[in-house]
Amino acid sequence: MSGTDVSVSHSTGWAGPSHVPSTDGAARAARVPAAERTVRGLLESVDVGVDGGRPWDLRVHDPRLFERLLAGGSLALGESYMDGWWDCERLDELIERLLGGGIEERVRASARALWVALRSRLVNVQRGQRAFTVARRHYDLGNDFFRRMLDRRLTYSCGYWRQAGDLDAAQEAKLDLICRKIGLEPGQTVLDIGCGWGSFAGFAAERYGACVVGVTVSREQARYAQARYGGLPVEVRVQDYRDVEGTFDHIVSVGMFEHVGHRNYRTYMETAERCLRPDGRFLLHTIGRNRTGADIDTWIEKYIFPNSMLPSARQITDAAEGLFVLRDWHTFGADYVPTLMAWLGNCERLWDAGGGPREERFRRMWRYYLLASAGGFRADHCQLWQVLFSKRGCPGMPAAVR
Repeated sequence: MSGTDVSVSHSTGWAGPSHVPSTDGAARAARVPAAERTVRGLLESVDVGVDGGRPWDLRVHDPRLFERLLAGGSLALGESYMDGWWDCERLDELIERLLGGGIEERVRASARALWVALRSRLVNVQRGQRAFTVARRHYDLGNDFFRRMLDRRLTYSCGYWRQAGDLDAAQEAKLDLICRKIGLEPGQTVLDIGCGWGSFAGFAAERYGACVVGVTVSREQARYAQARYGGLPVEVRVQDYRDVEGTFDHIVSVGMFEHVGHRNYRTYMETAERCLRPDGRFLLHTIGRNRTGADIDTWIEKYIFPNSMLPSARQITDAAEGLFVLRDWHTFGADYVPTLMAWLGNCERLWDAGGGPREERFRRMWRYYLLASAGGFRADHCQLWQVLFSKRGCPGMPAAVR
C-alpha cells in the first residue's frame, strides 16, 4: 500500500527555544513560532521529540518545516524529507508513532489530498489506458534496479518469514505457500493476474510442473520474464486483466489488487470468476486497510504508485459475494517489515557502491517509501492478506494451509 537511517546533527541558527534562557519559561514560549509550538505539541503527544536524542526523534534542518507540515499534512511530511528539511535515525519507528497516534487526522489535509480524494470518488482512474500509468511511473524504472533491490526471483511483494532466515528464502516460502493453498498439481494451468517479473510463474512451472499465463501492464517486466522463463511453459502478456480470455484450473494474483481501484473491484472478481474452472481455486494476495473508504495516501499516489488504493476486508467480500465462496483468510502483515527492511538494505548497498539512480532526491524518496511503509505495518495501520476463494460446490477443499 503503498521510505534510511540517516542521522544528521545540524544547527539551524534560528532564534528558537535553545537560544532562550531556561529560567525564563514565559519568554522562551513567546519566542517559539506558533506553528512550531503546534507541531511540537502534536509530536509530544505520541512521544516524538524535535532534535532529541532518541532514534525516532525528528531532527529539523529547516525551521520552515513546521508551517509546511501544518499546511500540507502527510504529503508535506514526505516531500520535506525528500528536500532534506529533516531526518530521523529510525524513520520507520517515527512513522509507527505518528500513525499509531492518529496525528494525520489532527492535521488539515493539503489541497492535493482533497483533490485526490474527490477524484477517486468521481473518476475511475484505473480504467483503460490509465491502468498502464503505474507501469510507466514505477515498474518500468529499470529491471536492473529492481534486480538489485529484490530477491533473486524479483518478487515484489511480502515474503513469508515463518521459517525463513533471509529474503530469498522468505520469498520462495511465500510462493510455495500459494502453490500449496491452491492445491497445484503437475500439468494444471494457472492465470497469474499482475505477474510482475514472473516470480510465481517461474516457480510454479519449475517446482510444480504447472503451465502459467501471466499478465502485466509493464513492458519491462514482461520483457524480463519472457527472457528468463522462455524455456518453461510460461507465457507472459502485456495485457489488462479485463481483456483476458479462456479458462484456467487456478488463478493467483499477488500484489496487484492494490492497483485495481474501488470502482473496479466487482469487475475484477467477475473476470476471475469467468476465467476460473468450476473446481478451481483463486488466491488473492493483497495489502489491505482497516477501514473502508475511497481515499488514498497522497504522497504514495504522487511519487510511487499513481492511481493506487488499498482495499478493505469489506470491499473484498462485497466484490466477491455471489461469485465465490470464501475458503480461507490468512493475515501476516508483520512479515512485511523484514521484507521492506531487506529491500532497503539492498538499495543502500547498491547506492554505497555507486550504482543505481544517482540523484539524492530519488534516494531519499525511495528510503521514505520503504521506511514509511514499514512504519505503517509496525503500527498495524495496514495489513497483508491472502484470501482463498473457490466457486460454489467445490469439493475436497483441504484444511487451512500455513
